[in-house]
Amino acid sequence: MLETLTVQDAVELAVVERSGFIESRHAGAAVVLSPEGDIVARYGNADALILPRSSLKPLQAVACITAGAALEDEQLALSTASHSGTDRHAAVVRDVLTEGGLTEDHLGCPPAWPGDTSARDELVREHGVQTRIRMNCSGKHAAMLRACVATGWPTDSYLDPAHPLQMHIRDVIERLTGEKVAHTAIDGCGAPVYAITLTGLARSIHRIGTASDRSPFALHRVAGSLVRAVREHPWTIDGPGRPDTIAIEKLGVFAKGGAEGIMVMVAPNGTTVALKMLDGGARASTIVAATLLARAGGLTDSEVATLAAALPLEVLGGGEEVGAVRPGSGI
Repeated sequence: MLETLTVQDAVELAVVERSGFIESRHAGAAVVLSPEGDIVARYGNADALILPRSSLKPLQAVACITAGAALEDEQLALSTASHSGTDRHAAVVRDVLTEGGLTEDHLGCPPAWPGDTSARDELVREHGVQTRIRMNCSGKHAAMLRACVATGWPTDSYLDPAHPLQMHIRDVIERLTGEKVAHTAIDGCGAPVYAITLTGLARSIHRIGTASDRSPFALHRVAGSLVRAVREHPWTIDGPGRPDTIAIEKLGVFAKGGAEGIMVMVAPNGTTVALKMLDGGARASTIVAATLLARAGGLTDSEVATLAAALPLEVLGGGEEVGAVRPGSGI
C-alpha cells in the first residue's frame, strides 16, 4: 500500500470558531518554498503522497500547449481552470473547440450543471439540461483535444492513460515535479490524475509560477504565458465571487485549488505554498495558503486581511456573525 497522508502526518492548519468555542478543526500538511525554490517551512509530512486533483491542471495545461494546442489569453487561462460554468466560460470553451474543428460531443468529461448559482438557476428556468461544456473541467478537456488535433493523435481515446497525450502529460509532470509518478488514478472529470508528493507539487507550481514567457526554454515560455494569462483574466480560473478568482484579483497571486482540500499558491515574488487538508475540506485552504505565504514574506499581513474580508469565512448565528474560519495552531 502506498504511503498517503495520515492523521499522524498532519498538523492543525485551520479551525472553525463559534462564539469563542472551537467547533471544528482542519488538519493537514503544507510546504512553503522561497522565491528561489528552496524549502523554507514544512507543516506535517510534506513528503507523503497526495492526489493533486485540479491543482494538477497547470501542469496538464503546460503539457497540452507544448504538445501543440495553440491557445492564448482567455483560452489559455481556461485550460487550467475549474470554472463555474457561466455563459462566458462556456463561450470561450466552445471557441476553443470550434477553432480546432471540434464540438461539445468530443468532450470526455461528464455533463454537469454550472457551479455558478445564477447560471444554474437560469438554465433551470429555461428547462435546460446538464451539459459537458458547463462541467468545470471542460476547459482542460478542450485543451487536451486541441493538442490531439494539432499532433494528429486520436481524439476518441484521449482520456486513456496509455494515450500518447496522457503519456506526454505524465512526462511533463515528472519533469516539473522532479519525481516519478507513484500511482495513476482517474479524476472526477475522467482524466488521469497522478499521485505525487506535496513537495513535488510545490516544486512544480513554483517552476510554473516563476517562469518567464521570454525564456529561451519552450517549457518555461509556455508556463510563463499561462501564468500571465491567468493573472490577466482571473475570472476564467474559477468564477465571480469564488476563492481562486478572489485571491488572484486581490493579491496578484497565482492560485489553483483542487478537490479534497488541495491548494497551491504563488506570490508575486515567487514564494510558493502547496497544502492538503486531510479531511478534504476546502473552506479554509485559500486563507491558510495566503497566511503561510505571509509568514514566509511573500505577502503582507494587510494583504491577507484584505483577502480574508473578501472570502466567505464568517460563521453565522441567528443571521449575525459569531465567529470565523481561521488558521489553526499548527502554523
